[in-house]
Amino acid sequence: MNLNQIHNVYFIGIGGIGMSALARYFQAIGKNVCGYDKTQTELTTELISDGIDIHFEDNINLIPSDYYQGNTLVIITPAVPITHSEWNYFLEREYLVMKRAAVLGLITKDTFCFAVAGTHGKTTTSSILGHILYQSGADVTAFIGGIVENYDSNLIGTGKTVTVVEADEFDRSFLHLHPDIACVTSTDADHLDIYGDSSAIEASFQEFADKVEDKSKLFVAKGLKLNGGITVAVNEDAQFKAFNVRIENSEYVFDVQTPTETIQGLRFALPGKHNLTNALMALAMAKTYGLSNEDIAHALLTFRGIKRRFSYQVKTDRLVYIDDYAHHPTEINAVHQAVRELYPNEKVLAIFQPHLFSRTKDFADGFAASLSQFDEILLLDIYPARELPMEGITTGWLMQKMTNPHKKLISKADLITHILASDAKIIVTIGAGDIGEEVSKIKKALS
Repeated sequence: MNLNQIHNVYFIGIGGIGMSALARYFQAIGKNVCGYDKTQTELTTELISDGIDIHFEDNINLIPSDYYQGNTLVIITPAVPITHSEWNYFLEREYLVMKRAAVLGLITKDTFCFAVAGTHGKTTTSSILGHILYQSGADVTAFIGGIVENYDSNLIGTGKTVTVVEADEFDRSFLHLHPDIACVTSTDADHLDIYGDSSAIEASFQEFADKVEDKSKLFVAKGLKLNGGITVAVNEDAQFKAFNVRIENSEYVFDVQTPTETIQGLRFALPGKHNLTNALMALAMAKTYGLSNEDIAHALLTFRGIKRRFSYQVKTDRLVYIDDYAHHPTEINAVHQAVRELYPNEKVLAIFQPHLFSRTKDFADGFAASLSQFDEILLLDIYPARELPMEGITTGWLMQKMTNPHKKLISKADLITHILASDAKIIVTIGAGDIGEEVSKIKKALS
């Protein structure tokens, strides 16, 4: 299919973080763009203000008449149910209907593609890499699964020859891509509703890794069970190694040993060893592409982070409020490590909203252990996303598994009241559901 022949692009689920990046891309290259989403959010409000027509009712009469033409591409998100009337309307009339991952596959097929895979770290690594390429003058488009602070967008650039994409393992979507340079940050068990077990996930990541023919252009975090590739690690022996790591003025300062040289005195401001690993992974790919040490160092220094990825909302001597998208035990452990590293002697209140009944069920013990590390924990009900409830799988059930006695199940309506009642100096909101919609309210209350 030739995307140049497409005049209109209609999105079903346009408000998703990945879908909205595609919507912005197609609008930027001159296509007519509109769509549906079931929920109005800050992101859909931004898209509407950018001139994209969005409605929030599943109603075929709300589809603009211009989109009834044959040169319309319909893009759907996996979260949309098969009973969706607009989706079925287009299917019955044999429109070109594609999943987001397949569309990314088409876009990347004719570009030099950087693909960032991993159950954790995709968004941060992709953002850092996209920022390095863009700031270095590359003709790049980077599709990001988060809002990058430097650009206030999930789209970096609108270049025609280079792409950066998150290679999403959900539904094996990353197998649609055509990577020239790729990395795998992690292969922890996740999406067990799709894969069944961890060995199936690892096999799928190996299949993705095998899509990179030149293994000198495949980068893997040291310790992963993958064949081939260049190893990357912090404070461990690897082909790309960050070492001599220290903290100065709340920034990491570190050196990097590459296969050919040592780069000294790099600076990077995002806290947590996991973020330093993500930065090192982006550096390795950028170096292999041919960018200069000076350009890479400047981009790392100026990278300001991603909204909802250890994102400071309030930062004073009296109080610190951080928001993070973490929705897996490994990610929550990473948040905890970063908080303790920065604020070793302070009381930390964590507010967590579990995401998906299946994920809560599959990793309940891990969630209980990772959350129990915080000094005080407030828990919200499970955010269902695409799922129906599972009998017996509730936040109360999860809370019973937690060993920390300072825990409480609360409603969103009472959230701010409980936060204000706490004497914790450090407050962290955690989760991938609609807890993100509460962040601005919490920030206002604390300020």
